[in-house]
Amino acid sequence: MASTAYIYDAIRTPRGKGKQDGGLHSVKPVRLLADLLNVLRERHDLDTALVEDVVMGCASATGEQGAAIGKAAALMAGWNDSVPGFQLDRFCASGLEAVNVGFAKVASGMEDLVVAGGVESMSRVPMGAAGGAYALDPELMGATGYVSQGVAADLIATLGGYDREAIDAFALRSQQRATAAQQAGRFDRSVVAVRDRFGDAILARDEFIKPNTTMAGLAALKPSFARMGEMGMDAVAIARYPEIDRIDHVHTAGNSSGVVDGASVVLIGSAAAGKAMGKDPRGRIIATAVVSTERTIMLTGPAPATRKVLAKAGLTLDDIDLFEVNEAFASVVLRFMADLKVPEDKVNVNGGAIALGHPIAATGGMLIGTVLDELERRKLKRGLCTLCVGGGMGIAAIVERV
Repeated sequence: MASTAYIYDAIRTPRGKGKQDGGLHSVKPVRLLADLLNVLRERHDLDTALVEDVVMGCASATGEQGAAIGKAAALMAGWNDSVPGFQLDRFCASGLEAVNVGFAKVASGMEDLVVAGGVESMSRVPMGAAGGAYALDPELMGATGYVSQGVAADLIATLGGYDREAIDAFALRSQQRATAAQQAGRFDRSVVAVRDRFGDAILARDEFIKPNTTMAGLAALKPSFARMGEMGMDAVAIARYPEIDRIDHVHTAGNSSGVVDGASVVLIGSAAAGKAMGKDPRGRIIATAVVSTERTIMLTGPAPATRKVLAKAGLTLDDIDLFEVNEAFASVVLRFMADLKVPEDKVNVNGGAIALGHPIAATGGMLIGTVLDELERRKLKRGLCTLCVGGGMGIAAIVERV
């Protein structure tokens, strides 16, 4: 029997710089998740025996991030032994896919209360540590026209006519918006300080934001992916897109998403679960979608995913008040806005991953909390979250404020 899937809470850790000197490097990924689970329990006086699954995304599911980290975190948090858990991997979409799976479980009536989200400790388990054929097997790479995501982002910029100045201007805007949002306390409802065993804060706020960013500073950075292009990836991309004769390598460390550590959790349940908890919902998920597009350009999935999820919901672009489009690279969001004619004053109004960082599998759950917080602050109705994904995939979900 179908049910409405409500959001009862959405919280996250701060984003810590994804290096050994980052604020969260000393904290194990399972601890990042377990502490968030404990905050959920404390905030809602939650009887954890009511939770029917813990669904966690993790893009580098190996080492201390492997072995069903959703269940491991529930165990570390001391949740009831009856609570199961698992992890999934859809590259950068892993966290939002976990939320969408939670939505499907509740909406289908199969389960009443699910915790979903994701974790990525990029300083402890580097991106790509899990290996896999997709980016490592020469036979598969050659057969599929594989290029790195950075080269794909530069390909999008070249095809769209986004020069270095336009790309840097978008990055600067992300930094300015994130700085203003942090200073105004707009992240405070969702961000939970990570604490040590004595209760002292290890990291209480996002540390990757760079409030002193300038266009001159961005312009001084060197392109990050030109060397990969020279090694043969440019030739692969141009063979797929012969209308261009060269790729303009415009993406740098300053206009691409930051490498960070972090975790997110979203409490999703039915009306009956809310009644059992004695809690009112904050929002509801009304539709989800996943797509796949041309694999070499790879990062154009957000627009078709958005069209698909709107069609499933019976809505139009005009029905969406706010868009959270993951800033994997500046050109990805510029392409999204151009494809759908979405005005920039509706997109990433509090900045995005260029300023805040992109803790791969944690990002999707973070976007859910960010858009819900902002819908509540502005007293608006609907928000749409979407991410580009490796292999040409795209993912989206629509959240409605209750």
